[in-house]
Amino acid sequence: MDEKDWLAARFEESRERLRAVAYGMLGSISDADDAVQEAWLRLDRTGADDIDDLQAWLRTVVARICLDVLRRRKARKEDSVGTWLPEPVVSADEGPESQAVIADSLGLAMLIVLEQLTPAERIAFVLHDVFAVPFDEVAGVLDRSAEATRQLATRARRRVRLAPTPDADIAEQRRVVDAFLAAARAGDMQALLAVLDPDVIFRSDLGAGRSVERGPIIGAQRVAERVLRSAPTYIHHASPALVNGAAGAVFAHGTLFGVVGFTIVGGRVRALDLIADQDKLRGVVVRT
Repeated sequence: MDEKDWLAARFEESRERLRAVAYGMLGSISDADDAVQEAWLRLDRTGADDIDDLQAWLRTVVARICLDVLRRRKARKEDSVGTWLPEPVVSADEGPESQAVIADSLGLAMLIVLEQLTPAERIAFVLHDVFAVPFDEVAGVLDRSAEATRQLATRARRRVRLAPTPDADIAEQRRVVDAFLAAARAGDMQALLAVLDPDVIFRSDLGAGRSVERGPIIGAQRVAERVLRSAPTYIHHASPALVNGAAGAVFAHGTLFGVVGFTIVGGRVRALDLIADQDKLRGVVVRT
């Protein structure tokens, strides 16, 4: 095996892990794939001669690419309207007994909180707290001291603690989601209110060129009214799925036109996140 083939083989062994790291930093499957592919191109140009630790080298390259993406995205968002939501990671969930999880994927609630961090804070938190990368290595990515990097991670951690902690039992999550969908199908306001947390938040990302909410809808009554207004259009096309490792739903009629992630806390829906941006759904594959 020549050097190029050896490098390619070692890279392929690392691809999925690098993709998971990049997704955690970017919340976008397509951007994560682009970052990983760019890392391969750089590795192919560099060769192995000057690389002591290939895994650390790849993590560093991917993280630096992601840092650049986050900085560009932050500049674009300052002029955007509506709510930005991550690209979802979706897998089939054929019933309440399904306990499948998507390894290394972060929940939507977590990814949404991460969007509120600075690019450097997000890189520090995801690499260290999620993927256990040593601070010395993270500091090299950010071109900062290890102590400064620890401070970035600490600030990020404070923000992340604000994210709700979903109920762990997937079957219980599914029961709540099924009750929500049944109430929406029936147009039953009281049944819908019974499964919504009083402070539930509804966010939607419909994509460019479509009417968007300028901000999230908060409160059980307002969210229930919003759901029931739109339910006749889409609710009969809903089917269960796992969205970023939690009970959710996909909406498809011939083609996929929406994914909803649910954050279930204390047996009630704390957050609803509707992703209908077709650019974000283009790469969604429902894994059976």
